Amino acid sequence: MDLERRTLLGLAMVAVVGASGAKAQTVGDGGRVAPPDPTEIIRLWPDGAPGGQGVTVTPVVPERSTDPAFHDRYAQYTTDPILTVFRPERPNGSAMLLIPGGGYRWAVLDKEGYDVARVFAASGTTCFVLRYRLPADGWAAGADAPLQDAQRAIRLIRSRAADYGFDPHKIAVLGASAGGHLAGLASVRTDATYEPVDAADSASLRPDLTVLMYPVATMADPYVHAGSRTHLLGETPSAERIAAYSLEQMEWRNAAPVFLLHAMDDAAVPVENSLQLLTTLKSASVRTEAHLFQEGGHGFGVRLIHGKPAQVWPDLVRAWAARLDFPL
Repeated sequence: MDLERRTLLGLAMVAVVGASGAKAQTVGDGGRVAPPDPTEIIRLWPDGAPGGQGVTVTPVVPERSTDPAFHDRYAQYTTDPILTVFRPERPNGSAMLLIPGGGYRWAVLDKEGYDVARVFAASGTTCFVLRYRLPADGWAAGADAPLQDAQRAIRLIRSRAADYGFDPHKIAVLGASAGGHLAGLASVRTDATYEPVDAADSASLRPDLTVLMYPVATMADPYVHAGSRTHLLGETPSAERIAAYSLEQMEWRNAAPVFLLHAMDDAAVPVENSLQLLTTLKSASVRTEAHLFQEGGHGFGVRLIHGKPAQVWPDLVRAWAARLDFPL
């Protein structure tokens, strides 16, 4: 398939997603209902997540949508992290770990997880949506608890590449908002944040490609998303701790290629989060592409930008990845 045809097909898929929150199904009375969730689930930690002795929260997954055509759920107080698997009809040889945002307060499952996974699975990428633990829930690792889950997820995905039929060196990570911060940490940190639990932990824990959607990049004023910082680092983190978790202050040399996208009118996570990180990536000679859209706001995923310029972002990602010999 040449790039022009790929782009046209991708735009059509985005338009469908934008209208219905994925590919909504029509029922007998002419109404539309959201597509069913995948049934294939992978538990990250076979013997329980590490450092949970002080955890007393009870998981919840509230539904915010009142429209049967789409879901808008978020996972809060997660204690048993999982991957939800979206298998493509015709695998293209790549995989993607999707990390939705939620300000480190919760993880929005549909808007930045399942909806986006369906778009990339439609073009052949095997997608895994991460439901991760949150740093303020009492885990011994604190701010590194979500990163433990992301690192373990990448290792599990890579260790099962043959089972799913993709190249173990073609694993992308896509993170949105605070999930973009977590995806960034997974891309830049080289240290394992947990003790190995099985043979899967011998695999590399870093992705081969990184996509950051309107990411929470900095933990520093004046551009920090204050809620994400509070839920990750507490009310009054030290300057050293802020620097240690600010992506633009980290060493990115030798990291995988990065794609950045952000809306200029983002009132929740200022576009300077991406701009500062872009400067760091350029200085570190990381292969990077960035797209800034005049409008789109924050948290748009794919459904909320139908008819707006930003709706083309999945195809911009695909075209960029194709130039890197990475099918998405």
